[in-house]
Amino acid sequence: MATVTVNGGQQVHFVDFGGDGPPVVLLHSFLMDIDMWEPQVEAFGADYRLIAIDERGHGGTPADAAFDYWDVARDAFGVLDHLGIERAAVIGTSQGGFIALRMALLEPARVTALAVLGTSAEEEAEGTGTVYRHLIAAWNENGPEQLVDGVATFCLGDYEASAWKQKWLKVSGEKFERIMTALVSRDAVLDRVGEIQAPALVLHGSGDNEYPMARAESLAAALPHAEPLVTVVSGAHFLSLTHAAEVNPHLKEFLETHAAGK
Repeated sequence: MATVTVNGGQQVHFVDFGGDGPPVVLLHSFLMDIDMWEPQVEAFGADYRLIAIDERGHGGTPADAAFDYWDVARDAFGVLDHLGIERAAVIGTSQGGFIALRMALLEPARVTALAVLGTSAEEEAEGTGTVYRHLIAAWNENGPEQLVDGVATFCLGDYEASAWKQKWLKVSGEKFERIMTALVSRDAVLDRVGEIQAPALVLHGSGDNEYPMARAESLAAALPHAEPLVTVVSGAHFLSLTHAAEVNPHLKEFLETHAAGK
């Protein structure tokens, strides 16, 4: 594990798992951290140079001021710069997908391939945003103790989440508000993803409690070089973790074909 200062003074915690294969950046979901990627490191870490990044306000990376996902995309490029990596494939789940799409829009020549899971290129729905703002208030006023079970069910379905709940109990109201505000207030990029020329793969769970399948369908249709949409039956929102056995073969095949770039 390492920490580097990038993007005008932002500290970023990351793990470079090494390996001689093509580099692949791993970007986790909301409230998660690098540990989310253990199933993928085990499944294909020997074949690629996997680089997992703690996004702002998550894991070992602080968030000392307001930020947006464009900032986090620049953080990720800063990590690659630090490692001397010019080009990489990028995989992101949910929030990680927001960041991955923005990386491909900011510096398209540096993203060899793009795989996103349980994500959306659209802004947050108004009703969902209202619910999330109530969640911010409840976390601030009463703490996370009465909320983490619901968050786990919403994001992870019936996946055994006790270790993650213990981590969430340590998230202060101030930090939660900062990271949730970035999520709720993000801009839409669906009208721009047609600019992305990298090969792309969109995976989505039919049991996703956050984004309907229509969002994945719209994203896959808008990406010029997307492979056919992969639907994971009963897949939860954070499906790269909860349904790794179903997801990993698709990711492996996609990386084998596209991670090295042209």
